[in-house]
Amino acid sequence: MTILSCKVTSVEAITDTVYRVRLLPEADFSFRAGQYLMVVMDERDKRPFSLASTPSEHDYIELHIGASELNLYAMAVMDRILKDREIVVDLPHGEAWLREEDDRPLVLIAGGTGFSYVRSILLTALERNPLRDIAIYWGGREEKHLYDLNELEALTLQHPNLRVEAVVEQPEGGWQGRTGTVLAAVMQDYGTLAGHDIYIAGRFEMAKIARELFCNERSAREDRMFGDAFSFI
Repeated sequence: MTILSCKVTSVEAITDTVYRVRLLPEADFSFRAGQYLMVVMDERDKRPFSLASTPSEHDYIELHIGASELNLYAMAVMDRILKDREIVVDLPHGEAWLREEDDRPLVLIAGGTGFSYVRSILLTALERNPLRDIAIYWGGREEKHLYDLNELEALTLQHPNLRVEAVVEQPEGGWQGRTGTVLAAVMQDYGTLAGHDIYIAGRFEMAKIARELFCNERSAREDRMFGDAFSFI
């Protein structure tokens, strides 16, 4: 693991509760797509955040931080970022990185800011094999929670093999995407997942249900399912 001091180069409020933070590390660093870092608050307090940037982007680190009064754990990190404009991170961590030994079709599933985890995997997979078959399912309570949907839609124009399924639980008038949950959408779209690699980021409960549904009802291989720091598959 590497301990790095990072300058905060930019903070963008993407929504009222999600911030895009870019960091400039003081030294070289490396990680695998799908890994995460720990923000060091003190010697015994380190807080995990998925890396939204890719391993090929050596000049900065991008984080997507969901922080509000309902999530004081992350809000304390944002307070330090905004106040000090510098943080210390410990990286890389996590075993749920992008496996590269074959080109099995990918199913990427994210809830809310879990998108940061699958974003790094998606962009890295497309860098290495632009023709790989990839489907990404991104869900949120409201449309505004799918904060980088325009980026995904632009990628589909460059990669016809990429399919984006945006799913909203509480749609407002004018929403033309899917409604419900991301897991229900995946179950509707696939009769079998036996030949796919599956990467999922979201609440622990969602990941647990996904593993049971996909393995028991869609023949997914448990050893080909991977989850971010917050899913614990």
